[in-house]
Amino acid sequence: MLDKLEAIHNKFLHTEELLSDPEIVGDMKKFTKLNKEYKSLSDYSKAYLKYKNLLDNLEETKSLLQDPDPEMKEMAQLEFSTLKEQIDVLEEEIKVMLIPKDPEDSKDVVFEIRSGAGGDEASIFAGDLYKMYTKFFEKQNWKTEVVDVNEGSVGGFNKVVLEVFGQDVYGKLKFESGAHRVQRVPKTESQGRVHTSAATVVVLPKFEEEDIDVKKDELRVDTFRASGAGGQHVNKTESGVRFTHLPTGIVSESTDSRSQHKNREIALQRLYVKIVEAQRAKNYSEQKAARKSLVGSGDRSDKIRTYNYPQNRVTDHRINLTLYKLDNIMEGDLDEVLEALQVYENAEKMKAEESIA
Repeated sequence: MLDKLEAIHNKFLHTEELLSDPEIVGDMKKFTKLNKEYKSLSDYSKAYLKYKNLLDNLEETKSLLQDPDPEMKEMAQLEFSTLKEQIDVLEEEIKVMLIPKDPEDSKDVVFEIRSGAGGDEASIFAGDLYKMYTKFFEKQNWKTEVVDVNEGSVGGFNKVVLEVFGQDVYGKLKFESGAHRVQRVPKTESQGRVHTSAATVVVLPKFEEEDIDVKKDELRVDTFRASGAGGQHVNKTESGVRFTHLPTGIVSESTDSRSQHKNREIALQRLYVKIVEAQRAKNYSEQKAARKSLVGSGDRSDKIRTYNYPQNRVTDHRINLTLYKLDNIMEGDLDEVLEALQVYENAEKMKAEESIA
């Protein structure tokens, strides 16, 4: 355990040196990426220094246990017990820290909310989810950029797409993909009856070109006029972009934005995600199946959470978590829910590691 932490600590020190390299400082893209890595390694470095200090103190205390002075020996025994207890607690924390993380956890995301079944009330609920998430993003000190908005006729959104930038964004938001269900009396209901409506959330990690082994000559790019809702502009210009990955036949497209440049970027991100998922399915099918049992496939039909307003209750169906603090959660206090999901996933990963060992 100490060897693993020491290797990470050395990587932290090396990354710290690179951040002062003029060549890195002058390249904002490289600097941002390296700075993210530096921040992600800092907790491991702190844990290493704390752990090493405790172990060194324990060794010193062991020698004092042989002291002929009974009073000194008693003090050493007390100190030894205290240090041993601190080390045991820290080792459990380190075990969790050393659980392999998904490579995508540190990435920024494309975040999409769409209204589902329930008509106008579904659009209003999609708007409420948008407010909830943006408040959470602010508390995390993450930055956002709205890509596309399609407002509902009586409020809320039929669809809203945004990009979220910050530290470990995908790692915290990856559990949110799926169908979110609301139970409440809609503003449009005159009889006071509780209705059930839904909205869907999709979270896609933003990949860089160097992250995926895709050659430009393996891609076919088509532009087209988008159809459907969106006004005259969408129908008159070829803003839609479609990518086809020729070796695999994987296709992705985007009409989310009025900008062809932005649609190109989104479609490429979706293609990267599909390619990564295909690679995972081929190489890690068993591991992926185990993960799906927790986080869901990200499919819009996966009902992951219910928001019950009359009972002030939120239930996450994947881990049978129920909290009677809906009012706080809708104000962006999502930490308890997301941490419970992370703890559950870590426990599953630890079981998997132990079974392999």
